[in-house]
Amino acid sequence: MTADLTDLLAKTRIVPVLTVPDATTAAPLADALAAGGARCAEVTFRTPDAEQVVKAMAAQGHLVVGAGTVLTAEQAERAVAAGARFLVSPGLDDEVVVAARALGVPVTPGVATATELMRAVKVGLDTVKLFPAEPLGGRAMLRALAAPFPGVRFMPTGGIDAAALPGYLAEPSVLAVGGSWMATPALLKSRAYGEIRRLTAEAVHGSAT
Repeated sequence: MTADLTDLLAKTRIVPVLTVPDATTAAPLADALAAGGARCAEVTFRTPDAEQVVKAMAAQGHLVVGAGTVLTAEQAERAVAAGARFLVSPGLDDEVVVAARALGVPVTPGVATATELMRAVKVGLDTVKLFPAEPLGGRAMLRALAAPFPGVRFMPTGGIDAAALPGYLAEPSVLAVGGSWMATPALLKSRAYGEIRRLTAEAVHGSAT
C-alpha cells in the first residue's frame, strides 16, 4: 500500500463501505460522509451504477474514493478509469493485484486464513482486509492471524457495527476498519443523508478517542 493512503487510513481509521444502487444519490452521499468527518470511502462494484457512483463521488472532491468488491483485472481497470484511487477485493486474486500495480493504485485484498495471508506477504503486500471479520471469529481471529505476521496491518470488514468498532480499533494490528452501518441500503433508499452524516460523525469521533 502506498504511503499516502496508509497515512490517510492511519489518521481517519474509518472506511465507509458503500453499496449504492442509484448514482443520483452519489453526490449528496459524498457530501454527507464528508460532513460527518470521513476522508475516504469504498464503493462496492456490486451494482450496475458502481462506475458512475465512483465518478460522481470523486468529482465532489471531498473524499478519497476507492472501489471494493473488485473481482477481476477488468473491473480494476474500469474502477480506476472512473476515478478510484484504491482497490479492495474480498479475496486474494493475483490478477487483481497485478492489475492494481500496473494501474498505479494500492490494493487491499481480503484474507480469511493464514495460508492466504502467507500468499499476500509473498507477493509483497503489507496491508490486507480480514473478511468477513465477524463471521470468521472477530477480534480473536484477528489476533490469531496477526501474531505470526507482525509486519502486516489489517482492515477488518464484514459484519462490524458501531458497537464492535472500538474493540477493533484498539487492536495494534488494525490500520482501519471498514463498515457499512454508516450508510446502509435502507438509509440510502430513504435518502437519509442527515442520519448518514450523524452515524459517520459518531464513528469518526469514536475512532479518535
